[in-house]
Amino acid sequence: MKKMVGVCILCLSAAGALAADRAVAVLHPASGSSCKGVMRITQEGSSLKIVADIEGLTPNGKHGFHIHEFGDCSAPDAASAGSHYDPKGSKHHGMPHDAMRHAGDMGNIAADANGKAHYELTLTDVSIDGKEAPVLGRAVIIHERSDDSSQPVGNAGGRIACGVIGLAKPE
Repeated sequence: MKKMVGVCILCLSAAGALAADRAVAVLHPASGSSCKGVMRITQEGSSLKIVADIEGLTPNGKHGFHIHEFGDCSAPDAASAGSHYDPKGSKHHGMPHDAMRHAGDMGNIAADANGKAHYELTLTDVSIDGKEAPVLGRAVIIHERSDDSSQPVGNAGGRIACGVIGLAKPE
């Protein structure tokens, strides 16, 4: 009986130690906008596959899209989410495939004529909840304008949507 209890405890401990492989962020309007949507994240080895479906964007417009340092969307303008997620302290803003960039820099999301966008990106140097720059519990922000990759944060203007990255239900 003691062995059976020990085996059960060991199994439960091992299950809890497994890294998450799926996460989701539901984005809600900020700063009086109507922008909203869902971003899904899948861990694929040492990279994250990001897929987002967003609506309420400027028709035919581009909007900066970033992971921010805090999982706090409580401020009306989403300023409570802090700055771009930069766990390595690079202090250099860039586009997703630039060698020098904040870990949370995801470039721009482009809207169609109806203000809707589908976005896909594979992001390296981050993880859902692992040792390498975990994004779980951090905020995702959509900005009012295009990210022009200038320093320090891309000149993308105010924050029009915010969501916190949380664990997704297993498939």
